[in-house]
Amino acid sequence: MNSNPPSPTARLLLDAAAIERTLHRIAHEIIERNSDLGRLAIIGIPSRGVVIAERLAKLVSTFGGTEVPSGVVDISMHRDDLARRPVPDVVATKLPYDLENRTIVLADDVAFTGRTCRAALDALADFGRPARIQYAVLIDRGHRELPIRADYVGKNVPTSLGERVYVRFAEIDKLSADGVWLDTTP
Repeated sequence: MNSNPPSPTARLLLDAAAIERTLHRIAHEIIERNSDLGRLAIIGIPSRGVVIAERLAKLVSTFGGTEVPSGVVDISMHRDDLARRPVPDVVATKLPYDLENRTIVLADDVAFTGRTCRAALDALADFGRPARIQYAVLIDRGHRELPIRADYVGKNVPTSLGERVYVRFAEIDKLSADGVWLDTTP
């Protein structure tokens, strides 16, 4: 996921209404696969995965009738590309409770190589041993380098390596509305 804005020629993949419908669908899928919502937490991977986790937790709580907490897991020091990238921003990990014997849904905006998810799994291991960890993404663009697959996918978007996917949320990006774009500009 790129933090720069999409170019003016980027193609809109999901508008705010489509993102909302997609998150509603994922929330229902989470409820269907998890019979004990009282032992569930949805944990976001910074930065936009946190927004997705918060929104999914509210939807699952509303549809499932049981309060489902959300949280944040910092992956900055668990990344395997620290030598190749600028020093990452460190975000405080905030987990709603002890992870032992809980079901955790990791939430992220874009699944790409699988390395971000692997870093999140490593980071969670520092805090305990959940009974299960599931993975929810808004966009899956392919190109895995690790054997990681999302359990819940909002939209599959086949891309080339040169293309970029931009997920933008009004509350983070100071926009009037949410959106997801595909940018082919180099």
